[in-house]
Amino acid sequence: MDGEAAGAPELRPARAPQDFHFYPMDLYDPEDRLHLFPEEHLQTGREVQAEMTGEPKGAAPRDLEEDVEELVHLYALGDGSEWDAELVDGSSPHLEVWEQRPRMAGAHRDWSLGAEAEAGDRGCAGWGAPAPSRDLREAYRYSHGRASEEYECYVIPEEEDEDEAALVFCVTCKAPVRALEFSDEHREHEVTPLSKALESAKDEIHKNMFKLEKQIIEMENFANHLEEVFITVEENFGRQEQNFESHYNEILETLAQKYEEKIQALGEKKKAKLETLYGQLVSCGENLDTCKELMENIEEMCHEEKVDFIKDAVAMADRLGKFLNTETDVEISAQPDFEDQTLDFSDVEQLMGSINTIPAPSAPVINPQTPNSATGSSVRVCWSLYSDDTVESYQLSYRPMQDSLPGKDPEEFTMTVKETYCSVTNLMPNTQYEFWVTAQNRTGPSPASECVVYMTAPSPPIIKSKEIQSCEEAALICWESGNLNPVDSYTVELTQAETPEPSGVTESVVGIPTCESLVQLHPRQSYTVYVRALNMGGPSARSDPVTIYTTGSCFQLNEHTCHPWLTISEDGLTVVRSERKTLAKEPLPSNTRFTRCVAVMGNLIPIRGRHYWEVEVDERVDYTVGVAFEDVPKQDDLGANCLSWCMRHRFASSRHKYEFLHNKMTPDIRITVSPRKIGILLDYENSKLSFFNVDISQHLYTFSCQFYCFVHPCFSLEKPGCLKIHNGIAMPKHVAFY
Repeated sequence: MDGEAAGAPELRPARAPQDFHFYPMDLYDPEDRLHLFPEEHLQTGREVQAEMTGEPKGAAPRDLEEDVEELVHLYALGDGSEWDAELVDGSSPHLEVWEQRPRMAGAHRDWSLGAEAEAGDRGCAGWGAPAPSRDLREAYRYSHGRASEEYECYVIPEEEDEDEAALVFCVTCKAPVRALEFSDEHREHEVTPLSKALESAKDEIHKNMFKLEKQIIEMENFANHLEEVFITVEENFGRQEQNFESHYNEILETLAQKYEEKIQALGEKKKAKLETLYGQLVSCGENLDTCKELMENIEEMCHEEKVDFIKDAVAMADRLGKFLNTETDVEISAQPDFEDQTLDFSDVEQLMGSINTIPAPSAPVINPQTPNSATGSSVRVCWSLYSDDTVESYQLSYRPMQDSLPGKDPEEFTMTVKETYCSVTNLMPNTQYEFWVTAQNRTGPSPASECVVYMTAPSPPIIKSKEIQSCEEAALICWESGNLNPVDSYTVELTQAETPEPSGVTESVVGIPTCESLVQLHPRQSYTVYVRALNMGGPSARSDPVTIYTTGSCFQLNEHTCHPWLTISEDGLTVVRSERKTLAKEPLPSNTRFTRCVAVMGNLIPIRGRHYWEVEVDERVDYTVGVAFEDVPKQDDLGANCLSWCMRHRFASSRHKYEFLHNKMTPDIRITVSPRKIGILLDYENSKLSFFNVDISQHLYTFSCQFYCFVHPCFSLEKPGCLKIHNGIAMPKHVAFY
């Protein structure tokens, strides 16, 4: 081995990636060794090269020297001259392939880091630098194997081998099963391809995600409702706290006032009693002094002589008589007992009772309607309170504002709600409703608010598909309002079929006042058209869709101009004159309907440019086709005046006669091949009207016209038969030259 290794070309040291296994295999080994790997992923290097270079799989093999150069370049082995010589001589170079030891689970390291250190530990020669090794790994991931004439080396990443081996999914075990493990254990189980099981799992996850999103929306709405109820409860209890505090302060003020009043009254009574007693006490003292003085004088008189005694006794007797005749008040004017004071707390008791009594709320105020907030059957009404009232519920009442029968008022409806808003449903579309609201608590209801008018959104319009006219550059869309009351405006929404926008709308035309709109479009496209009606309440739902094609000019026959003898098909593209007798009376002259000329007009879009349509005719039927102004006389034949340009066909005795009429004049033209389908080109830009034989692409005749306004296609049948119109078709090449 050493000698052979010494003779081999020196290889540059490098490090093998840890997640690769190398399996040396001879091209002449038995084929059953290849069955360890899925056949659809086994490719040789030559097959991979054929896929990369676009060579066919059955191409002849290349020269051995070319393969050697490719191997040398791929493995970064330097100069390949020595290898070429050895392989050409028939001697195979010897490569020492390092067998990687099994690694423990989880021992994953980045093999691109620490190249020099790990290469020295392993003693592995024959590997390039980390960058070539990375390129080599990417190359093998792409090719899943590389082969030469004498030596073949397969590189299988461990992760990829595991993924590719799990080809089926066991539904019973709910686990992927390797192709090699599909034994008796899973033979009775239900299995399905892994890709199908993956798609089924994805669909189930998407369904659950949709349900989860729906539940999230419901929970968010419920959370918003709880938040509003929380705020309402907090506001109500806050108002009650303020009410209780104000009543409590009022009671304290009343008690303090009564205390001051009672104290003042007691003081005044005390003062009056004391003053009375003091006056009595002073009077009693004065009387007592007088008595003492008289006693002393009498005692002195008793010791006097008789003559003096008698003289003084008479005077003293008079004095004593007067004193004794004077009444002395010996009764106490003010009793010392305290009189019971009856305190009147009736007003305080009333205040105490008012603490538990809530005043009736004041009248709420309804907010004006928010634009674009209504639907065709519902409105959202909001109101507010401008005072700190305590409210338990609201009574919302409404009635439609319609002309009712004399003596009969419109029916009123009432709803009870807790919040300061309410969504009213089951309403009539595009109708005004009058709303008013009252607030209620345990005391009673508030006065009613002022009435406010709300309006529901309109009903969706109805597109008149038979009256839609289009060409390559525009379309005239007509519709019915679908509402009894007038609306503010309409919106036309168009969705281009080939390049739909994420929102589903390619273009919108807004603010349309009438029930028709001329919309500019792109040629050779298909559009889905919707119409919405708008009022102050909001937009209506979309109308039923109608598809418009801008491949060519599209129009239908106008039944309002049709002669009574003609019948128009449901699609508006075929006119028939049946075998029946003439009417007993001719129709009365009209400015819109043909009366003498058995004809009908078509509704062509009023757009200048080029319009093309075809008419399928019967060779044995007398007909007239062309164009005419809208005010063409309805009693004259087509082409008999200066307001129409027509091609007329007459059939008699197996002979065909063709005339190109304008103002009763026709050129001398003979048509040898009777057309079965006539092409008509209306060219506003060049003021021309051309006729063609579609079957043989033959130009028949061209009028030079003077179009002072838009014209309409016209068709006439002078004998029983039918004409079938083909429009909305692309202009043929032979027509485009005219």
